[in-house]
Order: sequence, then structure tokens, then C-alpha cells
Amino acid sequence: MANLVPVKKEQHQNLKISAHRNLEHLADQHIAGAGAGEFAQLATSFPLFFVKDDTSNAIRSVAMMGLETGENLYLQGDKWLSPYVPQNASMIPFGLGLDPEKEKTLTTCVDIDSEFVGEDKELALFDEEGNETEFLKSIQDSLGRLYDGEILTGKFIKELDENNLLQELELIVVHADGAQKKLVGIYGINEKAMLDLPDEKVLDFQKRGLFIPIYAMLTSLGQVNRLVQLRNEYGEVKLQGIQVKPVEAEQAANEQ
Repeated sequence: MANLVPVKKEQHQNLKISAHRNLEHLADQHIAGAGAGEFAQLATSFPLFFVKDDTSNAIRSVAMMGLETGENLYLQGDKWLSPYVPQNASMIPFGLGLDPEKEKTLTTCVDIDSEFVGEDKELALFDEEGNETEFLKSIQDSLGRLYDGEILTGKFIKELDENNLLQELELIVVHADGAQKKLVGIYGINEKAMLDLPDEKVLDFQKRGLFIPIYAMLTSLGQVNRLVQLRNEYGEVKLQGIQVKPVEAEQAANEQ
């Protein structure tokens, strides 16, 4: 588990970060958080869905990397099988956290227990005079953009929900022997409802660029075939294919 602490010159002036950081922390993650601003890049490799938190009912967008909990088909050994890494996952060993010295203020934090952190590494956080290095500034900028992206993604999801554009889906995973497994609790774009939007709403969405992540998400559904390909190449349980189907309203009501 990450041990994130705020980056402070007084405690971390000699701290450095490894120049070569791998993605082993994703090995047991079958989904990764996805920002709407990166949907277009993610859609070239991953199927994108929404999931709902069981406790808070909050909805978030994710890139699906595996079909089972603990399975990441895109990470094989030390090889990442995609040209793109979800932004949130690429920030290791950094993250945002509350600054204990400033109320309700987020600050750059570092996982002090990470294997990529130590005084014997290559990338300094502070120079000999105690000033922030360009490396640290670039991390701060990236975390700031990531945070802004999360805010915009939250607004995007709220917009979809308010316009009834979210649709519950199920994935029917068909094994090579014909056995089937159903994956539930995921959501996507209701394409029919989108096509039925009134003209003024379509124009509004168009002007605000909302159709860019919408169509990226719809396009990404074709990447379930990529999951099949990777499972058949690297997994023990081979697959015939995966079907993505909307959950009918009556069926959804019965399951609640």
C-alpha cells in the first residue's frame, strides 16, 4: 500500500526518484481510472466503461484491462502491451494529497516507501540550494492537469446522467468450451437516447466538445476483442468472444 507524504524541502531535499519506473503496480488491477480528456487515446487500446461505487453510488469512468479481478492482460512480465498508459497510473510514485499546513489545499505527495524513491536515485526533487528542480515542477504540472481533468470528467458524467445518456451494460464472456460468464455492474453510453436528443441540446453538446469523449467511448467497445486476443495469447482460460449487451429496464429492476 502506498505511503504518500507531502513533498517538503525540509524533509526531502536529498530525495531522488528513479529515472526508470515500471508498471508492476498495475499487475493486479483489471481497471484503471480514465479521464474524459484522454478517452480518444485510451480508446485505441482499451474498452471504456463507467462503474458505480457500491457505497456512495458515485460514477467514475475506467479503462478495462482484464476480465477478472486481479487480472491485467496488458502487462505481461515487464512488457506493457499498449502504446498508451492511463495518466493516473503513470504518475507513480506521485499523487495528490491534503497539505497538513494549509487547510483544504492539495499538494504534491510522494510514496516514500516506493522502490523508485531514495537518495541513491537519479532524478532530484530539489537542487543544492533547496529550489524545486524542473523535474519536480513537471510532476506538479502533470498532477495539476490530472486533477483538473478529474473535475471535468465528473461534470461530464453528471451531464450524461442528467440527460439519461447512461445505460447499464452486461458483458457475456464466452469461453472456448462454450461456457458463459456474465460481467455486470458496468455502464456505457445510451446511443439511442443520444440520437434522440433535441436539436438545441445537440448543438450545445457540439459547441462544448462533449461528443468527442462520447464517441470515443462508443468506439472503444470494439476493444473488447483486444481483451479476447490477449486472453487467448497469455491466459489459461481461452475465449470464443465477448458480447456487449444493454441490460433491459425490466431486467435491471429485477436485479435491484
